[in-house]
Amino acid sequence: MTDSLDQAHQDRLKRLHYRAWHRGTREADYMIGGFFDRFHAQWGEEQLVWFEKLIDEEDVDIMGWALGTLNTPLEYEGPMMAALKKLDYVDIPR
Repeated sequence: MTDSLDQAHQDRLKRLHYRAWHRGTREADYMIGGFFDRFHAQWGEEQLVWFEKLIDEEDVDIMGWALGTLNTPLEYEGPMMAALKKLDYVDIPR
């Protein structure tokens, strides 16, 4: 049973990784994918659910919230959004 739960968790992370890095624009990929790569290993169920919900949003909204050009909806406010807004996790390959 534990092996199937572990596999289900790994499959979930793979899906989230793909969705985080295939947003449609390079800027969104770096912001959202970089955030996932930097922090996902320390997330519990609550944080994973938050991220799954976030990545269903439009890229322009997520980027606007992270950059502070749009007001963040209350449902996304908190430590996860604060970490996203720092943008110190973005590593832009050259």
